[in-house]
Amino acid sequence: MTYRTTFKYISILSIFLFAIGMGCKEKKEAKIETTEMKIEKPMGLEILIGTYTKEESQGIYKAYFDESTGTLSKPQLLVETENPTFLYQSQNKERVFAVNEVKEGKAISFSWNEDRTRLNPISEQLTGGSGPCHITLNNAQNFVAIANYGSGTFTLLKTNEDGDFLGEAKVRNHQGSGPVMPAQKSAHAHYSAFDDNDKYVYVVDLGIDKVLSYTIDNNGKLGNEQTALQMDPGDGPRHMAFHPTKKNMAFIINEHSNSVVSVSINHETGTFTRIDKKSTIPKNFTEPSFCADMHLSADGKFLYGSNRGHNSIVVFSVSDEGKLDLIDTVSVEGDWPRNFTLSPNGQYMLVANQKSNNITVFKIDAKTGIPSYTGQQIALSMPVCLKF
Repeated sequence: MTYRTTFKYISILSIFLFAIGMGCKEKKEAKIETTEMKIEKPMGLEILIGTYTKEESQGIYKAYFDESTGTLSKPQLLVETENPTFLYQSQNKERVFAVNEVKEGKAISFSWNEDRTRLNPISEQLTGGSGPCHITLNNAQNFVAIANYGSGTFTLLKTNEDGDFLGEAKVRNHQGSGPVMPAQKSAHAHYSAFDDNDKYVYVVDLGIDKVLSYTIDNNGKLGNEQTALQMDPGDGPRHMAFHPTKKNMAFIINEHSNSVVSVSINHETGTFTRIDKKSTIPKNFTEPSFCADMHLSADGKFLYGSNRGHNSIVVFSVSDEGKLDLIDTVSVEGDWPRNFTLSPNGQYMLVANQKSNNITVFKIDAKTGIPSYTGQQIALSMPVCLKF
């Protein structure tokens, strides 16, 4: 074989081997790129997060929660808006409603973009009060109720299926005070809710130690204010929750007395009768603490409440008659648990810790009802509301 022939043979072989190598490299790189795309794609249930925007947060965020593993993804900003401290989703999850907790309070409705990565504003309206801190829809999804903490007022707005606010806001002013100064110097509405039949709307007022009720008709006409329940002086009622299976039972958590009250409901008169009252913090704890949020398990057997200061979740068992028995208090692994939520399958609890800027995840024991910290948490500046 001549030198020229040998060189030609070697050249052809080299080109052939190079081509094979490049092909393998391209296939390998393509495989890696596909794998990275799968990793980056979020999995699980959507959870919306309302925040205070006083520091680093910018508005409403979304994360994904995997109910099979208890893992929570990094939060993503959906929309910039000031102090969206309470959120509510329509029944079909297509509309999101929020308050702007500012001096001249606002209610805003949003719709999703096509891939649910952004929220687009639909409508906004002044609430006619300051510092709105709670918003909810009735069962017919055509009226929005808002509690304005700063001004101690309750607001009713009409809405349609597209999320538009219609007409003028109807505002009711609460009057009175309580013994805890300066917190109860005046009225401070903190929560509102409609009954199952949209016959009554209940408003919990922290400043005057009352739960108030108003009748409401199909046109949104409000009846006169009446006292559904007079709380003990200095209770500072903050939130209310209906029993999930017993339609004649509800619960009220008190910010200042650190307690929970169970009540029976008279659906004809819109009034309550007290059943039981229990403390949410240990007797030997003497530092300042203030209750915040409250939820019940889907079967109604367990009630949970958050303690800001003691920085814990209290766990009660609930009897068929509405009696409360303390089971345990569990550390939230953070500071100032303003709001928390239970996963749809009831197996997990997620807690928004306002001052420690984190959201912590707990696994709930189905038999005892006690949540245990999973070690899973994410960081976010001043989270204060969680909604699946």
